Amino acid sequence: MAYERSERTGADDETDSTALALKILVAGGFGVGKTTLVGAVSEIRPLRTEEQLSRAGQSVDDTGGVDQKTTTTVAMDFGRITIRSGLSLYLFGTPGQDRFWFLWDELSQGALGAVVLADTRRLEDCFPAVDYFEHRKIPFVVAVNCFTGARTYGAADVSLALDLDRGTPVVLCDARDRDSGKEVLIRLVEYAGRMHTARLLDSVG
Repeated sequence: MAYERSERTGADDETDSTALALKILVAGGFGVGKTTLVGAVSEIRPLRTEEQLSRAGQSVDDTGGVDQKTTTTVAMDFGRITIRSGLSLYLFGTPGQDRFWFLWDELSQGALGAVVLADTRRLEDCFPAVDYFEHRKIPFVVAVNCFTGARTYGAADVSLALDLDRGTPVVLCDARDRDSGKEVLIRLVEYAGRMHTARLLDSVG
């Protein structure tokens, strides 16, 4: 579990507060709402690395189902949110296209866990992200972004369709809504905390 701590002691040495910052990845397929989620929950102006889609990329970028999308993330999105006093999350949104996957290994270094955003209209697009985190044993939750007009499926149905490991959380969300996104992040932190604790106990057992 990667984190940063900063300790500040008051002049009277009676105040000692510790701040904890955790690294979280926001992943998923092309056009699923990663940039939207980071922007919605971030309490700072998010860093974005978006570029206009071009004719040159038409042969490699599948825009089926997201025809209105005009930009794409080419490196990462970055934002920050304070969950509670003393606990902040640094959010790193990953690029969705296959040709940018070389960045994932760098971005995943030191991550507590990940949110895999899913669109039920293009559920197969999040398979690579699910496989990536499962193989590297990085805790993750699947957050189903409920797009307007898309058919609604229950968490159990999505879990079965993605063949998720038992216990992997699936939550429904609206990536545009700050409170909804925050609930997803809280669920991830709780789940990742349990997973890391269990692994630590196994290692010393």
